[in-house]
Amino acid sequence: MCAHSQQVSSPLSDEELRRLDAHWRAANYLSVGQIYLMSNPLLTEPLRAEHVKPRLLGHWGTSPGLNLVYTHLNRLVRSRGLEALCIWGPGHGGPAVVANSWLEGSYTETYPDITRDTAGMARLFRQFSFPGGVPSHVAPETPGSIHEGGELGYALSHAYGAAFDNPGLLVTCVIGDGEAETGPLAASWHSNKFLDPVRDGAVLPILHLNGYKIANPTVLSRLPESELDELLKGYGHEPIHVTGDEPAAVHRAMAQAMDTAADRIAAVQRAAREEGETERPRWPMIVLRTPKGWTGPAEVDGLPVEGTWRAHQVPLSAVRDNPDHLRQLEEWLLSYRPHELFDEHGAPRPDVLTCVPDGARRLGSTPHANGGLLVRELPLPPLERFAVPVDKPGATLHEPTRVLGDLLEYIMRETADRRDFRVVGPDETASNRLQAVYGASGKAWQARTLDVDEHLDRHGRVMEILSEHTCQGWLEGYLLTGRHGLFSCYEAFVHIVDSMVNQHIKWLRVTRRLPWRAPIASLNYLLTSHVWRQDHNGFSHQDPGFVDHILNKSPEAVRVYLPPDANTLLSVADHALRSRDYVNVIVAGKQPCFDWLTLEEARVHCARGAGIWDWAGTEDGTREPDVVLACAGDVPTQEVLAAAQLLRHHLPELAVRVVNVVDIARLLPSEEHPHGMSDFEYDGLFTPDKPVVFAYHGYPWLIHRLAYRRTGHQHLHVRGYKEMGTTTTPFDMVVRNDLDRYRLVMDVIDRVPGLAVRAAAVRQGMEDARLRHHAYIREHGVDLPEVADWTWDG
Repeated sequence: MCAHSQQVSSPLSDEELRRLDAHWRAANYLSVGQIYLMSNPLLTEPLRAEHVKPRLLGHWGTSPGLNLVYTHLNRLVRSRGLEALCIWGPGHGGPAVVANSWLEGSYTETYPDITRDTAGMARLFRQFSFPGGVPSHVAPETPGSIHEGGELGYALSHAYGAAFDNPGLLVTCVIGDGEAETGPLAASWHSNKFLDPVRDGAVLPILHLNGYKIANPTVLSRLPESELDELLKGYGHEPIHVTGDEPAAVHRAMAQAMDTAADRIAAVQRAAREEGETERPRWPMIVLRTPKGWTGPAEVDGLPVEGTWRAHQVPLSAVRDNPDHLRQLEEWLLSYRPHELFDEHGAPRPDVLTCVPDGARRLGSTPHANGGLLVRELPLPPLERFAVPVDKPGATLHEPTRVLGDLLEYIMRETADRRDFRVVGPDETASNRLQAVYGASGKAWQARTLDVDEHLDRHGRVMEILSEHTCQGWLEGYLLTGRHGLFSCYEAFVHIVDSMVNQHIKWLRVTRRLPWRAPIASLNYLLTSHVWRQDHNGFSHQDPGFVDHILNKSPEAVRVYLPPDANTLLSVADHALRSRDYVNVIVAGKQPCFDWLTLEEARVHCARGAGIWDWAGTEDGTREPDVVLACAGDVPTQEVLAAAQLLRHHLPELAVRVVNVVDIARLLPSEEHPHGMSDFEYDGLFTPDKPVVFAYHGYPWLIHRLAYRRTGHQHLHVRGYKEMGTTTTPFDMVVRNDLDRYRLVMDVIDRVPGLAVRAAAVRQGMEDARLRHHAYIREHGVDLPEVADWTWDG
């Protein structure tokens, strides 16, 4: 919201009230029509059962309150010339948001066949929650939306994400009182401690209390107003209350509340931007209490409906079969006096539209809700300036994420003026070795600071809060409004956002089929502090299963990368940061790791996704390999190479092929994933009939699931994490899960025909090494020297 928007509020005139009420009634009429009608949209003939949809779906209860907010937000934007975006938290209020978009013309501009006339209104009604139509909730198909109806609990964090680095934007966020009970929403109230009044926009939360969820009362609606005020003030807000069920009084109170909130926001921004105020402000918010299902049927079948949980979905459920329900529906629709709202052609009358803003200031037309229209290419540098030198494989070690941190610091510095790149994470930026970014930007912080604090910055673009939900919501809102970012997280705890990433992937899948939705920057995860290097934190910190979760989702939208060293991490990160409309999951270690590939080799290998490391195996090109050692992930790669070295020493006649996989989706058939391999490619790499011993970073059954249709699947043996975790040494983690080099050698001997007898002594030596390991760590507390000091000598 622009600091110069300082209009002083004044009471509504009677004429303004009449016009606002007309807009609100029109939106209510259109909302009811979408839920019920498939023809006769303006009731030009008596309502009959065949005019009503055979299957009634939708949510009425929250719609009149959302229509009220839309109407008054229109007035505020138009009267003050604001840029605004609204996040509709009660996503099942889809009829309301679609109705308002149609009224303002945005819907017709997006879908030209849904015209603003009687025929278009009929199509608008019929398509709602109807086969071949649109969903019953606010969805990607809804113009002006960046928040889907299934995303219960994320509205406020999305709103703040949209406001970051958007100094001219007012983001209004309607929070349903059921949504307000969720954990993600409760944590996101603290986002105002990270909102910079100088360089960010403003967020205006509207807590909509209509008393009930689908079947139960809501907690906040039953609190005394004084107790609710104490809670909201404790969160850092100054609540403004609007309560009632008499339309004229509520309209006047809502207009006054909107004006008061806008005046306070303007004052906060003016003080920070022009007067140098540095104290954290107390931002306004609105608490709106209206009856659930307001203006709908008061009673149905002798039971109260309006103001109760019975109004949540479809108040009259038997309209086609029950003449009394049909009569009530007709009376309900006519109570809005549609002939006053729409002309004889079905177009909204001029008085209905006087509050509607023009052009891109309409809520359904704001480019901030179609962030791909605003996104710019990141200023990514040549990777050569960050790559580590590799004269020969395995001769040096680096911490991959620390190397990546230097690249991120460059990007952060180069976007300092344009401010469209942020790094988010739950208190782990430095822990994950990305602290180089602090050289370009500190950590966003508006609360109190102490002398011992480091890297806190009122204008910072590194975001840390110990709530993975809030981090995810911030970044989603930021990306959906046209910016870029990276989410860094401990691997085990990213599961906290499983349901959030589900919804984002679904959003991306749908928007890919909407030509008017421009592609947005990808959601990029860096998962580090991973399972194999959480030996010190123990079992609770050991879970590599997020990859399994992601690969269950739409193949066109998900990518998973396991770079084995620093240069491959740089290459993968460069690709991910350039990409659009994906969820990219990158799993990489922060501990010292051997450097295997030069930058150019890493680029080629990452482009291929999976390939033979001929320098690591013992193939001579004259015959097929006897066995394939495959690996995916940094620690599994090290163990495979150590196993290959042992085989070279003990069984030099064995032809060993080493295959490294960076892009896990390459294992899928090409018809199931865009990155998948054809059977011809797969058989050429892994062979159709030779034993494959695969050391994998995560749960081993994922590899089997991906490759189960391949010719050689019966020869595939996968080692990975088997939930054998504890606080121990790094090497003991791989031993406990049978992923260690000695176990891999034993697997080769067990599976290559003829080796079981011929190499029995070698196998016994490997078993002895494992026993020696167990005894050594219990006496010394550290790994065997032959493991701790191991180097590649190939």
